[in-house]
Amino acid sequence: MPTVDKISAALSELGLDRQNGATIGRLLAHGGLEHAEEGPDGRMSAKLRIPLDEMVWEPAVIVMPHGGDLEIEVTNDDQNGHAALFPSNGDSQWLGLPIYSRGTATINLDGPGYYWFSSPIANDEGRGLEGAIVVLGDVPSQARLDRPEQPRP
Repeated sequence: MPTVDKISAALSELGLDRQNGATIGRLLAHGGLEHAEEGPDGRMSAKLRIPLDEMVWEPAVIVMPHGGDLEIEVTNDDQNGHAALFPSNGDSQWLGLPIYSRGTATINLDGPGYYWFSSPIANDEGRGLEGAIVVLGDVPSQARLDRPEQPRP
């Protein structure tokens, strides 16, 4: 599938191909989207990469089918050192990534939503490496706001 078609399909899948969907949609245009793979034990895994001289995560968006544990393998193929700061219940997870290195972080995200991750070293050419983990699912009834039903994709 050509890159433009992949991006269009990813935007549509997450409901970002309409008004107010631009924030994550911009990330997709740079690094793409991948689904976390779920193992037989329910634990999920994903791979991230920093390509040479591109200053993006590849993919920039990881989609989890539901909340839980996610093991992320990160490869730095760049000629600069980077780091990864991931959200996680309890405490963020930091992973140092020297030049041409690989590391693994294990995080836990138990609720649906958009969770941002980045490289907190310097400013990575003025914008930094930014990405998102999208956890699909519904908010538990006890956590819902008392408001009218909202349109759903």
